[in-house]
Amino acid sequence: MNATKLILAILFVAFFTNMATAQNGQIQGTIADENGIYVPGATVLLEDLDEGVVSGIDGKFTFLSIPEGTHELLIKYLGFADTKQTLTVQAGKTTSISITLALKSLELESVEVSAYTLSGQARALNTQKNNTNITNVVSTDQIGKFPDANIGDAVKRIPGITMQVDQGEARNIIVRGLSPQLNSVTLNGSRIPSAEGDNRNVQMDLIPSDMIQSIEVSKAVTPDMDGDALGGSVNLVTRTAPQGFRVSATAGSGINFINNKRIWTGSFLVGDRTNDGKFGWMLSASVNDNDFGSDDVEAEWSNEFEYNTGNQDSEGEDIIEEMEVNPYNSVYEMRTYLVQRIRRSFSANFDYKLDADNSIYLKTMYNWRDDRENRLAYSNEILDGEDIVAGDFTIDANNNLISFPVEAKRETKGGISSGRNDNARLEDQRMQNYSIGGDHLFGSMKFDWMASYANASEDREHERYITYATDFGINRNLDTKKPLFTPQNIDDNDLNNYEFDELTEENQYTEEEDINAFLNFELPLNFFNDNGLLKFGARTRLKTKNRDNNFFEYTPLSSQFDTMDLVQTKDYTDPNYLAGSQYQAGYYVTPEFLGSLDLEDQNQFEQESVPDEFLRANFNVDEDVYAGYVMTTQNITDKLSVLAGVRIENTQITATGNSIIDEEDLIGEITKESSYTNVLPGLHFKYNFSDQTLLRLAWTNTLARPNYVDLVPYIDVVTEDEEIYLGNANLDPTTSMNFDIMAEHYFKSVGIISGGLFYKDIEKFVYTSVFNVPDDTYGDATNGYEVYQPQNGDNASVFGAEFSFQRQLDFLPGFARNFNVYLNYTYLKSDAKGIKNEDGDERDDLDLPNTAPNIFNGSIGYNDKKFSIRLSANYSDAYIDEIGGNAFEDRYYDEQFFLDFNISYAITNNLRVFADLNNITNQPLRYYQGEKKRTMQMEYYEKRLTFGLKYDLFKK
Repeated sequence: MNATKLILAILFVAFFTNMATAQNGQIQGTIADENGIYVPGATVLLEDLDEGVVSGIDGKFTFLSIPEGTHELLIKYLGFADTKQTLTVQAGKTTSISITLALKSLELESVEVSAYTLSGQARALNTQKNNTNITNVVSTDQIGKFPDANIGDAVKRIPGITMQVDQGEARNIIVRGLSPQLNSVTLNGSRIPSAEGDNRNVQMDLIPSDMIQSIEVSKAVTPDMDGDALGGSVNLVTRTAPQGFRVSATAGSGINFINNKRIWTGSFLVGDRTNDGKFGWMLSASVNDNDFGSDDVEAEWSNEFEYNTGNQDSEGEDIIEEMEVNPYNSVYEMRTYLVQRIRRSFSANFDYKLDADNSIYLKTMYNWRDDRENRLAYSNEILDGEDIVAGDFTIDANNNLISFPVEAKRETKGGISSGRNDNARLEDQRMQNYSIGGDHLFGSMKFDWMASYANASEDREHERYITYATDFGINRNLDTKKPLFTPQNIDDNDLNNYEFDELTEENQYTEEEDINAFLNFELPLNFFNDNGLLKFGARTRLKTKNRDNNFFEYTPLSSQFDTMDLVQTKDYTDPNYLAGSQYQAGYYVTPEFLGSLDLEDQNQFEQESVPDEFLRANFNVDEDVYAGYVMTTQNITDKLSVLAGVRIENTQITATGNSIIDEEDLIGEITKESSYTNVLPGLHFKYNFSDQTLLRLAWTNTLARPNYVDLVPYIDVVTEDEEIYLGNANLDPTTSMNFDIMAEHYFKSVGIISGGLFYKDIEKFVYTSVFNVPDDTYGDATNGYEVYQPQNGDNASVFGAEFSFQRQLDFLPGFARNFNVYLNYTYLKSDAKGIKNEDGDERDDLDLPNTAPNIFNGSIGYNDKKFSIRLSANYSDAYIDEIGGNAFEDRYYDEQFFLDFNISYAITNNLRVFADLNNITNQPLRYYQGEKKRTMQMEYYEKRLTFGLKYDLFKK
């Protein structure tokens, strides 16, 4: 109610302000380069009035309430000569103007570089320089300098950002050490929903890099931006219609060295504008078909060992003894992944200028990824203590457990043979976004609005597993970095010893829908001179998230499945297995055989639902966010400007989950409602020492809402394991007070050197707590059960430092002047409080999860008019990924170092040939438990080579 009154009061003031300035006029214009592509981030000055504005993403700029008469515009753009334009303003009218930056090559201290070569970098740096808040901006041309197929791999090269990898591609974004779900990702300002079932992570590998015009990372958000961007806000901007005809196309192929299979890639865009300049359109599409895989070894570690003493107690029960030993891997697993990933993307953007004061637009994007996967897994897991007796195991003189009996399994993962599955598990992920909006001038008031619908889904139908199992004794390799079990008797591994274990089929469906709407008002408001603005507006986001899974187990009704030697198998051993030649895959049931089974034939199979595989996972969450804000930008002096404002967000949640006993007995549904309101003030200072050197200070407040699965009020009492799993509908959002300082110097030769510090004071972060039930709270005899529940921690802090440098080395002699360097480094230090261990004691040895202490990006390149070559490096330090019940159980994401290479040559002004080589270091995805030497997972992908042609034609 208070927010409503505030907005009405502002509208009242705006109306009379508008009336008072009716004798003045407005200026609205666009700026483009010689190719007709709009120029964002240009400084536009009215020198006689000492007023200035900055062109937006679409090259548009607006001056409000300008006295009638003749004025001269001065346009400054880093890397280009200053441009002047004279125009006449009439009272009560809007003067329209189109400005083209001079068509010329840039002369950088005697080094001739084509304007096209630097245009993308110039756009990015001009936008970054003229933004009020702290941002990093990367343009499409800059992205094109790196061999990055998806937008996630491109984003990881921005200062302060690292990515979590899935099958060798960057998927989940970590900004300044904060988890993916703590950051917001938008497309043209509209929120991108998540296709993940249990979190808010946006799948960055779903979007091809060549569909995006620029990436804007706001590390200090302003009040007119969504407040749930605790780490930062990433806005992906699609390509807009040019001022003239443009067509561009890429066609390429390649090879994956892990399996020597092909890559196909292609993209195109075409756009134009009508002769009267009113209607513009841009169509683009991209496809990438990649047939690859990975080699993976995994382990789970324990420091306790149980065995059956052979004696019985007074009640006739076996006496199980527990002893401490040196850490050993109780589970060993070797996996071979066969993957085909097809990524498609389509975009259509339109805009129409109704008149000088009004324009509307429609922006659409549809991303569709098919991920076909077969997984062949060989696993060994230590038998339960009651099944191990003296003589079954060996402990050496150093207290190392070196041999013991295991259950060995051989499992094939696949799908049905018909349809699009093609005998593989098909993960069908889609993300679509449709936005309609407008920009309007009502006298001296500027008004813009947008409404959008976005949907993300993940559909995994007919995901099948067939497993055969046996028991035998193993010898354990004591190399903890390369865990390995080998059978004590090699004949135990014969296929006729593997008996049928299970045959299952699972269907999973997750969907998230977002309806967004916002409106913004802007009008002159001057406290210090004639160059101040008041901006205010409102936003609503209506979100629905649901997950609907099921799971069935099938029992064969004939003996033809009894042992593994009776079914169709294949030896998948690879002498070049990337984790090491000591890992022998052996035989598995073929995906073709698994896919051919008619599980619906009741004469062959008996079907049984397995609720413990899906009851806890299914949920429905509605989350509605209503927000309003007001802020003002004021130039206090010619050098100092300030942006101050406040945002209010109200969140209303309705969540439904299941009440379960022993994972399979559904008692009923539980629905709970909750709501909370956050007040988020912000203050930004910007001081220009000169046109090229500036200092920024920011104080902001942000939040992060809990993951959906954590908010679901489910309860699952597992009596056999004496465990209870709970959701927590009463979770509070994580909040952060943020302080930033950043100094930047921009080189005239289109480059930057910057450095800064930041600090985040975080409260109520969410983690999974493990504790014991003090009484029978959750039913009879639950006293002492171990409970797993997401809870709010007390607080955490993150301190960091960032450094960035990029420029053309034009000060060097001779051909060396054509070299350029791109470097950035981020240091992070965090501290988490309020996290308790399994005994209820607070831990004081923890960093905030996902906080990599050191992040580095670097590249060195050479560019002349025709030839371009670049070597790029990306490094992120190890960090804690998942907090366990104690330090021994904590899981860490190991350090990563990627090295990539790309080269291109311009055959003509419009046609270029290119080649990219990715992952030269064969960097694995690696997790470890507790200590770096204890491998939990090491997954290798090998190098990837792509090559092809790029064609680009501009016609203004």
